[in-house]
Amino acid sequence: MDPQQLAEASARALWEQDRASQGLGIGIVIDGVGPGTATLSMVVGAAMCNGHGTCHGGFIFALADSAFAYACNSHGQRAVAQHVAITYVAPAAEGDLLTARAREISRRGRTGLYDVSVANGQGEVVAEFRGASRTVKGMLVPEESGE
Repeated sequence: MDPQQLAEASARALWEQDRASQGLGIGIVIDGVGPGTATLSMVVGAAMCNGHGTCHGGFIFALADSAFAYACNSHGQRAVAQHVAITYVAPAAEGDLLTARAREISRRGRTGLYDVSVANGQGEVVAEFRGASRTVKGMLVPEESGE
């Protein structure tokens, strides 16, 4: 498998077991994956808005964290979050299409560093997220897999 095929197979395998992203009821969609990258999106629904009438930060975090997960698992090796931080830059409103773009900054040994930018449909940044990953035992896709 080439790196792109491995990223796509890893995303399929991860999604099959990703009850959190699927079960939050926030409609996360995987728009694309590649080696060390992932783009996920969701539309802000009414039930996602807080007392200020804007999207609750927890939903924005969940989208960014999911993009981070798909990027850091794109190499086939199972990886988990070691440390994450998010900065909210602007509010998101009901009906906004939010897109989280994750990219690998560094991957050495068992540790990876990823940046995720979350933007609305107009391309305005809503949040910036940085995550450090740590690989753990196991592969998402068996090495001999022809997927």
